[in-house]
Amino acid sequence: MRLLLTIVPLATAFIIAACTHSEPTAPPADAPVAASTAASPAPGKTAPANPALGSPEWLAWVDKTLAVSDDGHGPRPGTAEWNAAVNRKLGQEAPQSAPGSAEWQQAVDALLRTRVATH
Repeated sequence: MRLLLTIVPLATAFIIAACTHSEPTAPPADAPVAASTAASPAPGKTAPANPALGSPEWLAWVDKTLAVSDDGHGPRPGTAEWNAAVNRKLGQEAPQSAPGSAEWQQAVDALLRTRVATH
């Protein structure tokens, strides 16, 4: 009986401690920011760390991820024709913003990073 009276409070304390939620602390303001917090991309379709939207690196990544150009054949990345091809490749998920706009690029980037991370 004495053993039971000793074990029950200890077990209860352990369970409470294990279930206690603590908020993560924010990194210091001068701490370096991680390149990407997204899940690991699928092999062969590595998402760039964080290139500027619309940059040549970003355009090349979108082009490769969606296979818009076929071995260099096809519209030049960043052109209106290429933007339309990206929308066609995305189908119903294509952003409703004006193709090529900053909002469109942001939506395409978010969508592709989600696809690459989950496929």
